[in-house]
Amino acid sequence: MTPRPYEIKVPDAVLDDLRERLARTRWPEMLPQAGDDAWERGASLAYVQGLCAYWREGYDWRGQEAALNAWPQFISTIDGVDVHYWHVKAATASAAMPLILVHGWPGSIFEFHHLIGPLTDPAAHGGDAADAFDVVIPALPGFGFSGKPSKPGWGPGRTGDAFHKLMTEELGYAKYATQGGDWGSAVTSAMAATYPDAVIGAHLNMAVGFPNAEQAKEPDAKPYIERAQMIQRDEMGYFQTQATKPMSLGIAQADSPAGIAAWITEKFRTWSDCGGDVESVYTKDQLLTNVMFYWAPNSIASAANMYYEARRETPRGFKIDVPVGVAMFPQELTRSKREWLEHRMNITHWTEIPRGGHFAAMEQPELLLEDVRAFFRTLR
Repeated sequence: MTPRPYEIKVPDAVLDDLRERLARTRWPEMLPQAGDDAWERGASLAYVQGLCAYWREGYDWRGQEAALNAWPQFISTIDGVDVHYWHVKAATASAAMPLILVHGWPGSIFEFHHLIGPLTDPAAHGGDAADAFDVVIPALPGFGFSGKPSKPGWGPGRTGDAFHKLMTEELGYAKYATQGGDWGSAVTSAMAATYPDAVIGAHLNMAVGFPNAEQAKEPDAKPYIERAQMIQRDEMGYFQTQATKPMSLGIAQADSPAGIAAWITEKFRTWSDCGGDVESVYTKDQLLTNVMFYWAPNSIASAANMYYEARRETPRGFKIDVPVGVAMFPQELTRSKREWLEHRMNITHWTEIPRGGHFAAMEQPELLLEDVRAFFRTLR
């Protein structure tokens, strides 16, 4: 099917309803704290109250919407599901390498919005015109303004199959490059493993690996293992909930913009390299525009369903033979050593990034951009 041009146009009635719901939020009492950390037991009540007050009174969605619509967008129906995406061609066609960038949860295509210009027209942003990409940025099925699957089975593997069809059958690229973190890492890894004749290379900013028995005994493995244990203990409650009962949580969140803001913003604070101050890295407008990709299209439940589907998807047991580049950010959820991954990935590029966390494209866009360019420069 031919890609259909698309613009994000949230109805006025949805925005009016949002403001009314924010005004009528029934806030809980703050839970008792052992210390001074207002985020100790989850989202800070005071911070979320302030964020929601700004959302209601100061946030300009129409301005954000116009910026989002400044780049060409399309809808393609693939395997019965509408996929929404930006498709922006390089300013220098002769140098263009097709690149699909895939987001995760609780992010959105907005994570990559401000990288479109530098990727497609590097010369206009202080770079080398030879590093230009044709950029494709799709919203995962069930996320943002993509369609919501009406049948089960849309885990990362099937999503990778759909995005391969998007790149080859819909957009006509015989070969293309991939980049992803979080679910985007899982999806693009599946694409690289399943379609090695089409994928030029895969760049990941989240690559999870585990040591074998001998590697785990090495002295420098200890901090990695301890961090993984801490994440498993303190940060996986969201995963278990969404992987087992996404509908129960989704009903509550679909009715409460404050609930979505608390659920998502807490993750942006905890998973980022921000020293506990989320606004040292992101503005309120950035946080809320990302949240709007869940609120406006009512996609919070369908997005959480990716966890349920992933847990039940038949593992492909893949090995990636195409070149893989890894950007390892210091505050990523789980950090791995290169040798823990090399048995299943053909890693040809590995960078220890000096700062940044889970949402690399929003948090440290210049550092991610530099590493993406450096890796794919070797494959042009």
